[in-house]
Amino acid sequence: MNKEQVLNFLSEGNFWHEVTEHEAVYNMEELDAVDLPYPEADAKNLFVRDDKKRNYYLISVKGDKRVDLKEFKAKHETRRLSFASADDLMKVMGLIPGAVSPFGMLNDAECIVQFYIDEDFMQDPGLIGVHPNDNTATVWVKTKDLVAIIKEHGNQVHVTQI
Repeated sequence: MNKEQVLNFLSEGNFWHEVTEHEAVYNMEELDAVDLPYPEADAKNLFVRDDKKRNYYLISVKGDKRVDLKEFKAKHETRRLSFASADDLMKVMGLIPGAVSPFGMLNDAECIVQFYIDEDFMQDPGLIGVHPNDNTATVWVKTKDLVAIIKEHGNQVHVTQI
């Protein structure tokens, strides 16, 4: 799915959402310059793989959080983790660097990516802001809806403290 398809999917499914259009951003520092309606709900999304390239993970945390991959590995009993390549990102989720998003899992036909979402997103107001598979916008959705969409697609979802 591309940006238009993601937004149409949300509208056709009657999922509450708001869209903030902005210049292309490639990291959290660039996003800081954008006037966001819900900055506390903005997500940082990390696409990582294990050392054998057998398992892929998307980790979503609040934008101001840091993720220690060694700590994550120990807590979730994975193999050693590192960031996946741009080629892997395109092959598995059809995305380019800077546009990493949970909605990319809707392009994961084999459902090989496991989604780890920080349970902080489940707290009030229960919103999350992610790219709609394009880094020129942020789409705000209810966290529970996003989790349900990804589960319905067939990817494993883990709501956990990260």
